[in-house]
Amino acid sequence: MSLMIRHARVLTLALLEPGGAATLIGGRKARRGAALKELGVIARGDVLVTDGKIAAVGVELAVPERAEVIEADGRVLMPGFVDCHTHACWAGDRLVEWEQELGGVPPAEVLKKGGGIQATVRAVKEATRKQLAAGLRARLDAMLRGGTTTMEVKSGYGLTIDGETKMLHAIARAAQEFPGTVVPTALLGQTVDGEVAAFTRMVVRELLPAVWHEFPGIAVEAVCAADAWPVEACVRLFERAGKHGLPLRVSAESAAPTGMITEALRLHVRSVDHLENAAKADLVALAASETFGVFTPATSFHARGRYARAGAFADSGGLVVLASDYGVATAPTHAMPFVIALAVRYSGLTVAEAIAATTVNAAAALGLNDRGTIEVGQRADLILLRHKDERLLAHEVGGNPVDVVVAGGKRVG
Repeated sequence: MSLMIRHARVLTLALLEPGGAATLIGGRKARRGAALKELGVIARGDVLVTDGKIAAVGVELAVPERAEVIEADGRVLMPGFVDCHTHACWAGDRLVEWEQELGGVPPAEVLKKGGGIQATVRAVKEATRKQLAAGLRARLDAMLRGGTTTMEVKSGYGLTIDGETKMLHAIARAAQEFPGTVVPTALLGQTVDGEVAAFTRMVVRELLPAVWHEFPGIAVEAVCAADAWPVEACVRLFERAGKHGLPLRVSAESAAPTGMITEALRLHVRSVDHLENAAKADLVALAASETFGVFTPATSFHARGRYARAGAFADSGGLVVLASDYGVATAPTHAMPFVIALAVRYSGLTVAEAIAATTVNAAAALGLNDRGTIEVGQRADLILLRHKDERLLAHEVGGNPVDVVVAGGKRVG
């Protein structure tokens, strides 16, 4: 059966042909520069969905027989959010240490008391695959209700072959029969267990091969920081993963410049994430490349830290993306409208840039060219807002602005 959404303010995110207000041309590539601000708006249009894909986009389209009709009455229809950076698979919680930090206990003292990432490592080790999958599925459902139809989910708390593959199998299990799309990432370099050289060597020589044999084509990620992986270890991991054609991602410059951006560009890493404390020269170099800059303002909000200069990055022509960083400790929110609100207020993006950064650009960062825009032939991942003006996505804080969610052509909320 077909689905018709009528009389909506349609944000197609497609590039419009000059002089043709509703003539859509190919617009699936990531946006940068002036194109980042182009939302491809049809002021009052219709979208027809058939067999899970966009079948037609236009004005006053004919309604097929037996089609389900949703009357938008001028409300905003846009692509579903794509969240390309989450840690949504975890066990346990970190509430005690959060309370300690609020009370002024230094991070080093929290670690001495058994907190920090190792607390989550222990909880994940104790959890079964079924328990991890059940917890993740509940979070995926909540993300979907909030309009996120495609979400990336990282491993990273396993630290061993058995632990990491358990997490990745749990992610795959949670994704079964889920109407949205889950993209797994093997975060093999999140932390170090024991002596740095020995642990990183084990990951590169033993854990990485085990993962790529069991999960062919999976993206590989590392965190480059003083309390995580050093630059040299990240480079060794990426050089070996790259030889097998695996997509590469790195989180870097969250606390201080590391020099990782230079290496990331040399290695053609797909994205550099976080960037809160990246040096200006590094941001300029990243902006001139084909590597995405993924910004996570909710992390800065939760940590009461510095916000990355996403607006300056966009002004320099960078491939800007926004993500939630949803996780047990980093950013306890999956709400992409909240991420947009923070990015507009504190990171210098315009509303249009932030919308593009959470849809078409975020999809491209995951290597997905079949979503992120409303064009004929694209996967029908759509959200209908309560609002008639998309600027309210950034202006309103709190609550869920999403009224209807369509994932893969099916109305799911």
